[in-house]
Amino acid sequence: MEKFDLVVIGAGPSGYAAAMRAIDFKKKVLLVEKGKVGGAGVTNGALSSKTWWELSRETASFRKNLKRYNIQAPSVDYKEIQAEVQRAVQERKNLLLEHMDLLKGSGYFTFYRGSAKLVSQHEVEITGEVGKTRVTTDYVILATGSRPRYLPELPIDEKIVMTSDGIEAIEDFPESMVIVGAGVIGCEYATIFSGFGKTKVHLIDKGDRILPFEDEDVVRVIERNMENNGVLIHRKSQLVRMEVKNGRVEYELEYTDGSKEVFNVEKALVSVGRVPNYESLWDPNEVDIHISKRGIEDNDTQTNVSNIYAVGDITADISLVNVGELEGRYAVEKIFGNPQRKLVYENISTIMFLSPEVAGVGLNETQAREKGIDYRVVTLDYSCISRAIAKRNTQGFIKLLVTNDDQMKILGMKVVGLHASSAIQAVALLISMDKGIDELAECVHPHPSITEGIQECVRMLLGKSMFKPSVLRSRISCRTSTQGSYQDMIF
Repeated sequence: MEKFDLVVIGAGPSGYAAAMRAIDFKKKVLLVEKGKVGGAGVTNGALSSKTWWELSRETASFRKNLKRYNIQAPSVDYKEIQAEVQRAVQERKNLLLEHMDLLKGSGYFTFYRGSAKLVSQHEVEITGEVGKTRVTTDYVILATGSRPRYLPELPIDEKIVMTSDGIEAIEDFPESMVIVGAGVIGCEYATIFSGFGKTKVHLIDKGDRILPFEDEDVVRVIERNMENNGVLIHRKSQLVRMEVKNGRVEYELEYTDGSKEVFNVEKALVSVGRVPNYESLWDPNEVDIHISKRGIEDNDTQTNVSNIYAVGDITADISLVNVGELEGRYAVEKIFGNPQRKLVYENISTIMFLSPEVAGVGLNETQAREKGIDYRVVTLDYSCISRAIAKRNTQGFIKLLVTNDDQMKILGMKVVGLHASSAIQAVALLISMDKGIDELAECVHPHPSITEGIQECVRMLLGKSMFKPSVLRSRISCRTSTQGSYQDMIF
């Protein structure tokens, strides 16, 4: 029976990152994957959906600027768009596979394609291309990811009523589509399909606004753009029935006032979260790993079984590619090394691929209020930023939250608009360093750039901004929140 220092089950973002970090420690590692290398981080997930978003954004931008060229909007070829997405996915998969092939001769790395099961604390059984074999190992990292959540009352067939696993396999743009779930994934797909201008999108929202975890000012921009792009947002509505009739989707909504309404569309996308993949992953008579409704319970990536770790979507932590990779690397460092710092999530950068894109790090205002934190917040409209003016798109804003004291340590930042994801990394670093804002005040930023707006926000908090909030009240605000009570900061 072959012996390994580490067996990693799952070659998605977190598992792949863990295996590669183990090689740095000169450890003999086995990586096992039964499906597609890269997992949902590449296929039917992050990379593929974001490629769709990029192509949709380009299409929407082109249509918007047609007047400059005095031409009519050309037809969008779905097959070509789909093929471009597939090329992007294959490009990334080929890189991962080539990398693994070259590592096989190192003496440290082995890859098996198949299903893996823990038959004991130190023994793994693999069924696949090598037949059925068992290996022993000192440590195990579980990284089998997640899958879309199914609602049993909905007729999901991945052809007419789909999840994110089936949506990209359709043969043409549907003329209409309903999306069940107004969270990040649902709103991203609403943005994608409405952006191509070929699909009438309906979005079901139980509350009075989409993205309930986000600040109201962020949601207002996103909702306005969606509706201007033809998206019908069903607010304060409950889905009470969905059926497939004559190859189309009929669904019925009940509103909070008790009224009901029936709609008929070509396709449906169910986007109500994801569930972890841990079924049949271990023999419960031999290995007793604790799980909760959200996933495997872990303490700093370590399960209750001392030599078994869990990372990525299989746990109850944040389900993001960058978080999964961070956890995978950290688990290996904890097993074979001595991490220089504890695993923290406060400085995790996020991005929502909407219209416009929304990037953030740390707390937003909603979270700060829920935690009872007193804070200062400054908001700067994109119309005050030269780069946004030059791009001829000033829709958006930068919002910076700091502690309401002399230290003004950064609590979080949200950027809505062009280049949002490129604007937050300096702030993420300062949050991780538990620093205040002084370091940002006098940095020399490239001009013109969106990051100049961050500098102006910082200077505003310090009372030395170029634009004065007491004058440009419609574009700039600077206020404090103390025990939930707001007060403008006047300079």
